[in-house]
Amino acid sequence: MNCPDMERKINKTLVLSAQDVQQVVLQKELNKVMDTLIERLEKALQSYHPDEVKTPMRSGFNYENPVTGLIEWMPLYHKGNDVVMKVVGYHPDNPSKRNLPTIISSISIYCTKTGHLKGIIDGVLPTALRTGASSAVISKILAKKDAKIFGLIGCGAQAVTQLHALSRVFDFEKILIYDSDESTINSFQKRITALNLNVSIQASDVTKIVEQSDILCTATSIDVGAGPLFNGVQSKAHLHINAVGSDFPGKIEIPLSFLQESFVCPDFKQQALVEGECQQLEDKYIGADWVEVIQNQENFTKYSHQKTIFDSTGWALEDWVVTNLFMEYALELGLGTEIELESILEDAKNPYEFISEMPVETLILREVEYMKSELK
Repeated sequence: MNCPDMERKINKTLVLSAQDVQQVVLQKELNKVMDTLIERLEKALQSYHPDEVKTPMRSGFNYENPVTGLIEWMPLYHKGNDVVMKVVGYHPDNPSKRNLPTIISSISIYCTKTGHLKGIIDGVLPTALRTGASSAVISKILAKKDAKIFGLIGCGAQAVTQLHALSRVFDFEKILIYDSDESTINSFQKRITALNLNVSIQASDVTKIVEQSDILCTATSIDVGAGPLFNGVQSKAHLHINAVGSDFPGKIEIPLSFLQESFVCPDFKQQALVEGECQQLEDKYIGADWVEVIQNQENFTKYSHQKTIFDSTGWALEDWVVTNLFMEYALELGLGTEIELESILEDAKNPYEFISEMPVETLILREVEYMKSELK
């Protein structure tokens, strides 16, 4: 899954802006993009081997000044091919105080032959898309096949792509929604117009959503230490939860007791133990990760009749898949801008070559002017 045909211009970096990414979706059609992403992500997980694809735990900086947030980097190295690196910022006050997404990111692709930056794309929309696709891939195995009621606790940007992805693989009849911000609830129907869903959308409270849902997604910006979102609520015996919002040390959405009585499947266990719902759990309560589940589906479909939780903290493999897809589409459609970002000169041993090419008279004049300014 090397990024397609980007070797041709060694001194060029292909930049896909937010507008380019949007054009990909418009020209290729939203459902086709999501369906293809789900398919490719599932195939990437089925063929994943840690000896071939290296995905170190993400690292970064958590801070409380000037605001609570983090900036972190998520790398992936596919042996013999490229390095993909996403840099992501998470700032929960962005929507309410700055009219910005909670998650802002960019994704870069580097050639492992030369170190050349081959491409860089907006990561905001691709991240939302791949997070939804990830929930769809694992829900096909762990959730009941005839799930009809889908619950959303947290109705921001992630909720839109979660609903989109899950609605591509399940035939929902009712969507129950809750958000701590009433305006976010009120705008939800309008924000999913592009999905063209013939389904009932009902505002509800957290307790009823947990009690009635067949599949539930939690994607909130709950404060560190303020969780869980619910406690002591009886759910259906087969409830499957895609827990998306726990992405910060000390930030949790699901109560410990619920986790302990469920099959918990982390996307990336090492990371989930620090930032996900798994940070609450002893090892004995943590099940197989999603690579094992997807590569051995026949061993895990039995869990669709009991409570299951996908601890989704975000994994660089997802970014690799979505970046490949958008780069492929962009090249096919002729989108993006190629720029000479790096200093690549004819004489690789002379970093001042660009100066040497200037007329001697100009260089002398500039030196004289500089000396005069220093004497003042």
